[in-house]
Amino acid sequence: MGGYLALNVGEVLAAVLLAVVAVFAMLSLRRWLLERRGGTVECSLREPDGRGVWRLGIGRYNGDELLWFAIFGFRFRPRRVVHRRGLVVAGRREPAGEEVATLQPDTGIVEVRDDGHTVELAMSGAALTGFLAWLESSPPGSSLS
Repeated sequence: MGGYLALNVGEVLAAVLLAVVAVFAMLSLRRWLLERRGGTVECSLREPDGRGVWRLGIGRYNGDELLWFAIFGFRFRPRRVVHRRGLVVAGRREPAGEEVATLQPDTGIVEVRDDGHTVELAMSGAALTGFLAWLESSPPGSSLS
């Protein structure tokens, strides 16, 4: 009976290990699929309305929208869409307090308002410069207010 119990524990541990590897592989494949078309940037997002937790994600520029996908998720639909039309930059700052340990080094934070919703985006300095340039530019023939 002791050999039978040891075999079952080994099978359970192997199944758990296989499940962990499968989840990691699925997350890696999802990230690769999101990034393969280009126009992506690592971008953390925080909604300051009481749920002020920084969530790591990927931002993908898609015309007049910045699509934000959570890193640790399986959905291929964005969790948040930031529209360039009507977007207002409310402030720009450096990480302070506990944010310094939470965010990547050389991170800038920008607070944006879109249709009454406020979010904060944290990106590297180069990515933030690119975001601000995207925000100020518009494709030929479009009229952004």
